[in-house]
Amino acid sequence: MKITPSARVLSMLGEIDFDEWQCVAELVDNSFDNFLDILRSGTEWPADGFTVVVTLPSSAKGVLEVRDTGQGMSYDRLARSVRAGWSGNDMHDKLGLFGMGFNISTARLGRRTRVLTTRAGDTEWIGVEIDLDQVKDDFEAKDITEPKNDPSQHGTRIIVDRLQPARAEWLRRNGASLRNILGSVYSWILAEHPFDLYVGGTRVKPVRHCRWGDDRYVLYNGKERIPAYIPIDEKLQHGIACRDCGEWQIGSGEICSVCGSGNLTVRERRIHGWLGVQRYLDKAEYGIDFLRNGRKILRWDKQLFTWNNPDGREGNEEPEYPVELAHQGGRLIGEIHLDHVPVTYQKDAFEYGDRSWLTAVELLRGVAPLQPKRAQGLKYPENESPLALLFKGFRRNDAGLRYLVPGDGQRPVHAATRDWGRKFQAGELEFQTDEHWWQAVLRHEEIKKQGKEAKTAASVPAQPDEQAVLDALGLPVNIPASGSAQPEAKAVSTAPALAVAVKERAETRGERLARHESAASPHAYLTRSFGHPELGYVRVRTLLLKPGERLLDDSGLHVPVLLDQRSGNELTALVDPEHAAFRRFGADYADLLLVELAAVLKVRARSEWSPSQLVAAIRAESLQDSALDGTTVGAEARDLLAEIRERVAETLDRSGDYTTAYGHLSKEEETATEEAMIAAGRVGPVSRLGLDSGFVHHVPALALVRLVEAMPASFMDGAVFRGLYARVSSPSGKALSLARVTGCLADVATLGTFADEATAPQLRRARLSIALLRDELSGEE
Repeated sequence: MKITPSARVLSMLGEIDFDEWQCVAELVDNSFDNFLDILRSGTEWPADGFTVVVTLPSSAKGVLEVRDTGQGMSYDRLARSVRAGWSGNDMHDKLGLFGMGFNISTARLGRRTRVLTTRAGDTEWIGVEIDLDQVKDDFEAKDITEPKNDPSQHGTRIIVDRLQPARAEWLRRNGASLRNILGSVYSWILAEHPFDLYVGGTRVKPVRHCRWGDDRYVLYNGKERIPAYIPIDEKLQHGIACRDCGEWQIGSGEICSVCGSGNLTVRERRIHGWLGVQRYLDKAEYGIDFLRNGRKILRWDKQLFTWNNPDGREGNEEPEYPVELAHQGGRLIGEIHLDHVPVTYQKDAFEYGDRSWLTAVELLRGVAPLQPKRAQGLKYPENESPLALLFKGFRRNDAGLRYLVPGDGQRPVHAATRDWGRKFQAGELEFQTDEHWWQAVLRHEEIKKQGKEAKTAASVPAQPDEQAVLDALGLPVNIPASGSAQPEAKAVSTAPALAVAVKERAETRGERLARHESAASPHAYLTRSFGHPELGYVRVRTLLLKPGERLLDDSGLHVPVLLDQRSGNELTALVDPEHAAFRRFGADYADLLLVELAAVLKVRARSEWSPSQLVAAIRAESLQDSALDGTTVGAEARDLLAEIRERVAETLDRSGDYTTAYGHLSKEEETATEEAMIAAGRVGPVSRLGLDSGFVHHVPALALVRLVEAMPASFMDGAVFRGLYARVSSPSGKALSLARVTGCLADVATLGTFADEATAPQLRRARLSIALLRDELSGEE
């Protein structure tokens, strides 16, 4: 069988940069293409279905085999398929072609490739052996055949041996990783078509997006409804494409403007799919997937989050999302089909200069920056694209209904939600819908509401018990108020009451715990696995009692934390937030929970560790995200400062009092603000300092404190902070209300600027100030 070009060129193809997974995917593409052809033709298919099996090498001298249950090929079709540079008809409908992709992938994997194929009814397998060490410049490859036991058998087999050692080792060791990548690349195809793909003997499952449901939304500014899922379906004007070279034509000529072929066809051009919000944040796994013919070309692509100036001038070279919370990651995701947009030969990128790609970008993210203030400063109208709408509604990650983020009543529980996301991908039934995340959002709001109610109740002087006072004075009970009607006199028997022994049934332990649980809400952050490699682990579900409930142990004593053993390693932990340990002495729920758990694990492991050793070890292992380090707490402080900057800027936009606010900066702060804006690429707006609110995002953090102190009437009373000011009559009252805000704000600003030098007590103080200051923000009631 003749193949072209020469064996030397075929060997050089193996030097083209393809990862191991890309080599395998090229071969899987061909099988899926054949399956899709069968489905389009409406051919009735045998019961053995559509299956691709990838057998991985078991050693460095092993083989890689890809076999499918497709139609098989004739000799002529096979000869064309393995020839480098050959392209089949209607390439716009194909994931890949044999031709170049086949030769690159096989040459990169090994020195010898055998292709065997058969159709139903054929008497044998026919094939070709391409041995890069034997094929010469006569372009002749060896024809091969194999006997066939069952005439009804059909399909194609590709066997690559004499593998490159490094690639053979990667394939041998990374079966799970290969399955995960292919499960992501082919997720849409595997979910939408009856195709089965097996790698290393294990079925490849589609890696689906863990997104919020179609009906979830947030309210922007309390009124604009922004959905967490936006379907996209934009049909463009049909175009003319060349079926030989694939190029789209400009105009309506009869021959291809690129290759001169007359094989032109009118084809649909359509942008469809969806944009949405992931149920958890991740530092890497967010962004938009772009597909061509069902295969993902780009995964978790983030380039639409960066604005490129369409006028060719310098634009924003930093991503617009995520910005304030970049250390936490992002959650805006999507899946967009661009079947009409050309891709590179490696199938890892689109042709970004092609007008069809640029059209898709404009439709999805618009022309203007996503950030409203930046767009306004550059004289653009508001960006109303689908991505800008999601950005507006979900740009921040604060816990609660406002941004659709699960929390524990105080802060987001990002680590827990990522763990739930892993359970979603593992197929655990409870985590397939978004209900688990939704309930965590509602629980956060409920706990937060209870905390505010408790603060309000504590601030209201207790009302005297009038009946108790009357009893103490020896006065008659139920004395009517002066002037009120006298109650009708009733005869009161002075005879001693008969002593009737009525023995009430004592409440059982199970009934008491059930009663406590019925009056409790889950604590998402402390519901997790606790333990240590030396002690073992237990799974704990933590519940907070509602106000008014007292947590009693078996002796009837009021306790702050109570553990109840469930099946196996499952424990339920009940916490009484109104216990004096928390209300009066400020203990943390986690501290006392760890004390109880340490006692349980000590007995189970028969450990000789001291109580303090146990608590320290369990905390270090199980609550790593609560560590008091400058990086973590500093990031929390900067997140909150970013939100305050945004609110201060919005307030100034409403009042127009830019010049007054800018005038409160010192000369050093003005210089620092200019330098920060230039470093962030905001060169143009520097000339407008004091003429709009843009400077607020770049002033030194401590300057925000003085700005609030200098203009309290502008930022208190619900404008930025909910504390009263204008409605307080006395100067001392005004000063006290303002100090509640500026004291915490100074702590947060200091820590956000000098986190690396902070001591443990300073970090604890800052974390408490962050929580208190967040409670002071308006709109958080």
